[in-house]
Amino acid sequence: MPLVAHNDLPAFNKLADEGVKVLSSSIASQQDIRELHIGLLNMMPDAALGATERQFFRLIGESNPIAQFYVHPFTLDALPRSDEAREYIDEYYENFDKIREQGLDALIITGANVTEANLSAEDFWDSLIEVADWAHENVTSTLCSCLATHAVLEFRYQQKRESQPRKKWGVFEHQVVDPVHPLVAGINTRFSVPHSRWNSVHPYQFNAPGLRTLVKGDDGCVHLATSADGFRTVFFQGHPEYDTVSLLKEYKREISNYISGDSSEYPPLPDNYLGLFESAILREFGDRVISTQQQGLSIPEFPEALILQSLDNTWHDTACSVVGNWIGLIYQITHKDRKIPFMANVNPDNPLNLPG
Repeated sequence: MPLVAHNDLPAFNKLADEGVKVLSSSIASQQDIRELHIGLLNMMPDAALGATERQFFRLIGESNPIAQFYVHPFTLDALPRSDEAREYIDEYYENFDKIREQGLDALIITGANVTEANLSAEDFWDSLIEVADWAHENVTSTLCSCLATHAVLEFRYQQKRESQPRKKWGVFEHQVVDPVHPLVAGINTRFSVPHSRWNSVHPYQFNAPGLRTLVKGDDGCVHLATSADGFRTVFFQGHPEYDTVSLLKEYKREISNYISGDSSEYPPLPDNYLGLFESAILREFGDRVISTQQQGLSIPEFPEALILQSLDNTWHDTACSVVGNWIGLIYQITHKDRKIPFMANVNPDNPLNLPG
């Protein structure tokens, strides 16, 4: 069943224009189908706020036919925002206190841009812990994306992420390593996932506190893992929610940072994302940018139109399947009263009855 447009959030209209099925509240109320209420803690910066909404809404809306999905976006007051973004948040987002009072069936926590070498020095650190700890005790399952995964590994399991000498950036191959887990049931055993990060939590850091690794990259990095019980917390280290164009837009932003002087080095191309022709176009463009800067000339226009039509998406179907499995399991074990995280006949230490 589809997403329900239970407020005026612009993302609903944009998704409907894309062909994603979205029900109005009036129509949804006439259907005898159970609701699932999913929180989206959106910590992304202003420029990515709306795109991140649509990416996760799309995954939820396309993933599973068994329920009507009410998605409740909220954010943290401690995150820096422009006046325009705060007006948008005030109009369309919900308050965490209200969400905590009404309860959720599930929670998604996005990544965030950080400015400090240590996550615990970020202004939003205490607020994020408050939300994550509440969800751990009161929500059936929390899905953490990238930075959120790093944060939870640090404050809950004392496993601090480590800086990498080179940014892991591009589209990378992965393999299922725990095929009996229902989160990966029915998905391709090998599939692609986008990554974009300077830091990593290594396999031994997932193993040390007894976390369960489900998917690894060809380089050994962990992409998908869960808490020891197999479900209470789900960890993504990659970005399966990314749109086809997300890495291209990020590359364009990195070039802008170089032109403005915010970055001292021209950005490399993302790995395994572009064809030979497109890579040649962008390398030539990079040479022109550097040359015109040195000569004090006008910067040429980014050749986005020449690249867009040739981009491939090799991750979205698998992402939908994993999120669909996640939502299906939430539907099975969540009590109809959202303030009761597990049904009485479910063992909270092993809600999925997984083998040891």
